[in-house]
Amino acid sequence: MPESLGVAVIGAGMAGRAHAAAYRAASTVYASTLPPIRLVSIGDVNAEFGSLAARRFGYERSDTSWQAIAEAPDIDVVSVVVANHLHREIVEGLLAAGKHVLCEKPLSDSLDDAVAMADAARSATSIARVGFTYRRSPGIAYLRDLVRSGVLGRVLHVSGRYWTDYAADPHIPISWRFKGAQGSGALADVGSHLAYIAEFIGGDIAEVSGGRFATVIPERPEPLGAVIGHEHGAVSDTFDTVENDDYAAFSFDFADGGAGAIEVSRVASGHANTLVLEVFCENGSASFDFRTPSEIGLMLNEGPVAQRGFRRVLLGREHPYLRGGLAMDATGVGFGQNEGFVYQARAFLEEVAGIEEAASLPRCATFDEGVRNMRLLQAVAESAARRGAAVAIPQEVRA
Repeated sequence: MPESLGVAVIGAGMAGRAHAAAYRAASTVYASTLPPIRLVSIGDVNAEFGSLAARRFGYERSDTSWQAIAEAPDIDVVSVVVANHLHREIVEGLLAAGKHVLCEKPLSDSLDDAVAMADAARSATSIARVGFTYRRSPGIAYLRDLVRSGVLGRVLHVSGRYWTDYAADPHIPISWRFKGAQGSGALADVGSHLAYIAEFIGGDIAEVSGGRFATVIPERPEPLGAVIGHEHGAVSDTFDTVENDDYAAFSFDFADGGAGAIEVSRVASGHANTLVLEVFCENGSASFDFRTPSEIGLMLNEGPVAQRGFRRVLLGREHPYLRGGLAMDATGVGFGQNEGFVYQARAFLEEVAGIEEAASLPRCATFDEGVRNMRLLQAVAESAARRGAAVAIPQEVRA
């Protein structure tokens, strides 16, 4: 085990701040098995944003280039949390410098770049992982346990909806999020989460069909300053074209015969961050709603039919991640998305530190799994381009 691990985060936006805070908290959850974690640098091309984030989360300094972080001898671990089209150059540069890399999803903005990144990861001397953060949600992880343990049994049907409204206002300024091919908008941003969640619970998806995209706000004003995350800002009178999808939907078939459907939006007014998942199985059903993340709904085909129905199950110490994963880990204590970033950071640091997998949290997703996720998204885009035609997912690329 190394004497200590120096950490940096590239990107001081919304998700970058989540990574920065997570590394700060990672040593405070579970047993004290990690080496000392040094919070070294927040990197951002906007010097003010980087400096503010570094001070807020207790990092030693800020940098304005990823190259400075790659060259820094006091940095071992780096999260890459910037625009998707920047991932490949930065990740490949960091791996070449021997840094351990945790890259935000999706792995890149193109499948070719993602495949190249996975190739680089396989030949690297350091560890490269992609952040599938919702796998760390105790409710979603518990749904998977209910399926895999046989309590719910084989998945028959999955319904997933991820509605957000960060782009519902037509005066939200144009940014990188609104540029790129169809499928790089709402589908890549929030649909990628549901895609890996569906496979996390139900197994490999063999085929997608019914792909559908819609761009319902065709242009947006140019910003007068820097755009951070989903935040509003001052805009000009000049408008630019929105190139990708505000809304996306598709159906899919699991390799073992189950089916499902996913619908996502970034223009669903009133739904700031609504992820709803329903899983229908041989022995019953379960549901999860991220607006109430400390509970699930569960219905089992047991007892008299007249007495069956969904019951509310509060999540606590007997469920994934929560025993020792919260300062106060009693049932009924609230938690949400931020804790998922903490568990993700902890898992990555445990792997980098050389802690045995059997004594660690579940490992973070590999770059091969990140490629798998992007292949699925590309298949949806192909289905949409072919007016909903069925598109098979090659199974041999499954990590």
